[in-house]
Amino acid sequence: MAKVTLFEPIRIRNFNLSNRIVIAPMCQYSAENGCMTDWHLIHLGHLSLSGAALLTIEATAVLPEGRITYADVGLWNDETEAAMGRTLKSIRRWSDMPIGIQLNHAGRKASIEVPWKGGAQFAPDDPLGWQTVAPSPIPYADCEVPPVALDREGLRRVRDAFAQAALRAARLEIDLIQLHVAHGYLLHQFVSPLSNQREDEYGGSLENRIRFPLEVFDAVRAAFPAERAVSVRVSGTDWVPGGWDIQQTIAFAKNLESRGCDAIHISSGGLHPGQKIPVGPSYQVPLARAVKLAVHMPVIAVGLITDFAQAEAIVGTGDADLIALARAIIYEPRWPWHAAAELGGHVRAPNQYLRSQPRQYDDLFESE
Repeated sequence: MAKVTLFEPIRIRNFNLSNRIVIAPMCQYSAENGCMTDWHLIHLGHLSLSGAALLTIEATAVLPEGRITYADVGLWNDETEAAMGRTLKSIRRWSDMPIGIQLNHAGRKASIEVPWKGGAQFAPDDPLGWQTVAPSPIPYADCEVPPVALDREGLRRVRDAFAQAALRAARLEIDLIQLHVAHGYLLHQFVSPLSNQREDEYGGSLENRIRFPLEVFDAVRAAFPAERAVSVRVSGTDWVPGGWDIQQTIAFAKNLESRGCDAIHISSGGLHPGQKIPVGPSYQVPLARAVKLAVHMPVIAVGLITDFAQAEAIVGTGDADLIALARAIIYEPRWPWHAAAELGGHVRAPNQYLRSQPRQYDDLFESE
């Protein structure tokens, strides 16, 4: 191939990514009281040697009640910060890959069991559960306990918690923050009319429904060093009639860009059990393309991107600026190596692994 866009560098605010492949945040449900464990060192450590351009830490709760499960990673106190710091110190000893973090509050989709134990919601009085909160007292599923609608003090507490987590991320020298406004969690619950039925200035019109997520973005942007990037992950559609859709996503993206958002990651769904998702290869790419036509900031596409030529076509034709890998890179942690070999690109590899380069790809690796 004459030109391989997938392995061209790209600049986001004040730092350069070596290629267009980023590792999406993936919940591991393996923390203890919000603290990272040895599992996170193993999981993030081996992904940091993959040749991708950016590693993103999984959805990290800004408050204990903002966790999806009791086993989620958090960044709300000195203990959670110290545990994350120990993990990052070990990874950085062997990898110079930039590291981002996804900050999250699960809202009504909190207080649940880990996926491999069924994922059912715990009642507030269960030892492993707690009372959930949301924009409105509407549960995700009829069988669940209704959340408590956040009042003004609750909104302030959540907003300030995001800002405090951003300060902690800055102390940990994290390169990029991603706000989670997708997959049915709290900030997504505010933007969708299906979950937000408030009658104050935070509900009703599109302008009102995006108000709180924008306030959170502004607080995080102010708290994080100006030279470092703040991005947003958003569901491009709820896949439910009358819900959040791509036109509202575009309006939201324009508002974010005007406030200094550095990149936007387009996923979809997760808000309503009635969603009808047309799952297939690149099924979310049209959503990314629609946003990219409306903004200037880098756009990241995700969703069943598994094939090397498929990924190159997405960025090569301008449907998105970068692609994100999640399940594909867990299944094949050296996906960027193989993509570079097939497409004629180059990837960074640890010095300890340089001898693994096949002879037919004698210029594949760049040493660290």
